[in-house]
Amino acid sequence: MRVVLVGPPGAGKGTQAQFIASNLSIPKISTGDIFRANVSGGTELGKLAKEYMDRGDLVPDEVTVAMVRDRLSEPDAQEGFLLDGFPRNVPQAQILNKMLAEFGTSLDVVLELVVDDEEVVRRLAGRRTCRSCGKVWHVVFDPPGNEGVCDACGGELFQRDDDREETIRHRLEVYQDQTAPLIRFYADEGILRGVDATGPVEEITQRAMSELRRFAE
Repeated sequence: MRVVLVGPPGAGKGTQAQFIASNLSIPKISTGDIFRANVSGGTELGKLAKEYMDRGDLVPDEVTVAMVRDRLSEPDAQEGFLLDGFPRNVPQAQILNKMLAEFGTSLDVVLELVVDDEEVVRRLAGRRTCRSCGKVWHVVFDPPGNEGVCDACGGELFQRDDDREETIRHRLEVYQDQTAPLIRFYADEGILRGVDATGPVEEITQRAMSELRRFAE
């Protein structure tokens, strides 16, 4: 099965991507993993991407697309894959469709993790990170024994700028601007399926797998 996973920041895409891919026995392919593999492996694309990143610039679409093409050409992706983080917009989705057509295949389903903005803010704004060991706690879901102190090493806990409410709401606005057209694009193609991404991780995975099984029938 060839799956694309989409959802806002804080929806749990990384966690669900891992579980769903494992359940389907297909590789989980994220743009972050692809970038790290190319940069650490010293590939030509990795060197090119690193030049942009070292300057603080965004890596151009054509470089990202070339990396995705190389990864989808690998043997373990021939029978299926789960893409997390790509495509991010309609032009990338059109490029992916063309790429897969060249491979003689197409996407089976696009799975959208659906969660409202207030839940995202609650999840992300409650995170606290240890300055010493980097462990992440949550003031509601996984609080330390002593407020502001890491149980693991005794280090000071702080709220990262990325986890501040105003930053989170801006990220959500950007996501809606970029991704709402992508959701419509896949809905028009008839391959979009939505999954409620609230509740325990295991329940979300069960809902996702149930939806995928129905789609495959």
